[in-house]
Amino acid sequence: ASASTPLSETISQARMIIPSLWPCIAILRQGLRQGPLLPETSQCRVAGPVRMPAELRPAVCYGSDRVTATGMAGTETRRNEQDGCFPMQFLTNGQNNADVRILLAHGAGAPMDSSFMNSISQALADRQMAVSRFEFCYMAARRKTGRRAPPPRAETLMEEFRTAVERLGAGASLFIGGKSLGGRVASMVADALFRSGRIARLICLGYPFHPAGKPTSLRTAHLETLTTPALICQGTRDPLGTKDEVEGYRLSGSVAIHWLDDGDHDFKPRKASGNTQAGHLESAADAIGDWVRAVG
Repeated sequence: ASASTPLSETISQARMIIPSLWPCIAILRQGLRQGPLLPETSQCRVAGPVRMPAELRPAVCYGSDRVTATGMAGTETRRNEQDGCFPMQFLTNGQNNADVRILLAHGAGAPMDSSFMNSISQALADRQMAVSRFEFCYMAARRKTGRRAPPPRAETLMEEFRTAVERLGAGASLFIGGKSLGGRVASMVADALFRSGRIARLICLGYPFHPAGKPTSLRTAHLETLTTPALICQGTRDPLGTKDEVEGYRLSGSVAIHWLDDGDHDFKPRKASGNTQAGHLESAADAIGDWVRAVG
């Protein structure tokens, strides 16, 4: 603005410009995420800032749709209008010919490329498993708008998870799950998918047995009758379900739990315990690898 422009007009102009920058910022942040991922294929084009080495860019798929990088802030997408929000995006770690394929959803407050999700996905890929991640619409909207709306009720996300299973098209050998909320939603759709032969098993990473500070508000009713073989990796002092609490719940015999000593909801232990979050992530990946192949 020039020196003669009134301050109120300058502020008004800024308010109009800033919202339009959020999509560019979201694209830049997504492109800067690192981690070795699947090579480019006919179904998956490499996306990200063109100045970044291809091996560091995330592989991005939209089922039959694609994303292609056209510049630092010029990513072009093909929308499927039936989605009702944004195209469904997958980030995949691992090899195409992996004998185990896992579909994971994120937790309530962090996206699919959070530090936790990146770390566990790569740990599983290191054990010859292919891991695909996706985002629910509310989280994808945050990338576009920059506004942090609260997550919707888990029940309203069930259809999106079912859609992700169909879009990935991995068949009956698919393992589904997720971090916290993502794992809870997966557990809510698991039995129907398992009975119809569309998935193999269920994996939950830090299951939210109850809201923080509300130990009597249990989210376990469907877990009492779950028929899908399930593995839950849980920190012993997770505020959403400690070991002492969970051992008192009535859970189906199909549910196995791998406990991570002194871990919190993100598997982080206290320093005095002698454990580390990195060690717990490796332990969880080992447990998942052994379990999926043992029951496979």
